[in-house]
Amino acid sequence: MRLEVNPPTDHSATLTEDGAQPHLEPHGERMTNRATSRMASRATIAVGGLAVLALLAVGLVQLTSSSRSPIKPSGLTVAQMQARLAGSPAPLSALHAQANELLGGGARALRARFATLRGLPVVINKWASWCEPCRAESGVFQRASVSMGREVAFIGLDSGDPSRADALGFLRTFPLSYPSYYDHSGQLGAAITDSSFTPVTVFYNRTGGHYISQGPYLSVAKLERDIRRYALGA
Repeated sequence: MRLEVNPPTDHSATLTEDGAQPHLEPHGERMTNRATSRMASRATIAVGGLAVLALLAVGLVQLTSSSRSPIKPSGLTVAQMQARLAGSPAPLSALHAQANELLGGGARALRARFATLRGLPVVINKWASWCEPCRAESGVFQRASVSMGREVAFIGLDSGDPSRADALGFLRTFPLSYPSYYDHSGQLGAAITDSSFTPVTVFYNRTGGHYISQGPYLSVAKLERDIRRYALGA
């Protein structure tokens, strides 16, 4: 939904308290300036109010989505996931070898990883241990990353977690077939996803073009459909 604000452009329509046009007598210029200032203040308040409403709308959508029954974890161990992905191309096999690990190194390490994946479709999922919608979508990513992991690179981004211990606890509960990078400050996650919300998924195609999806995926079919559309270009 796009919200547009169209403040009045006819400044001559500004009226005094009794509804009459202000007379430009010696003090009329000051009255006009005050009226214009009031208009600007009201416009600023209106814009701010609409911005708050937009944020509330996004939050409501996320809350509604996350209230659906989440898909249960796949039940596969890391070793079982790796066995199913055996024989993948070398850059993807390197990811699978680090399945469920929490890696450091920040932006530099992630850029280096991207360099090894050049020409391959990539899916980055931003999550955090405190994020309930992230827990709700974890079973979806477990399944999709195994079913499509031979042709698509999956990378996790643990963004804004207060401690590595919390993140590792999440990964023990919801093991993944790919590694995640630890982003304590949340700045890397915000830069990559262009959003302060969590979860967010970014799809990169083979030429580097990308599409950002905000909110949880609660359907394997929906996630796989978006991967085919935005990452594989199918």
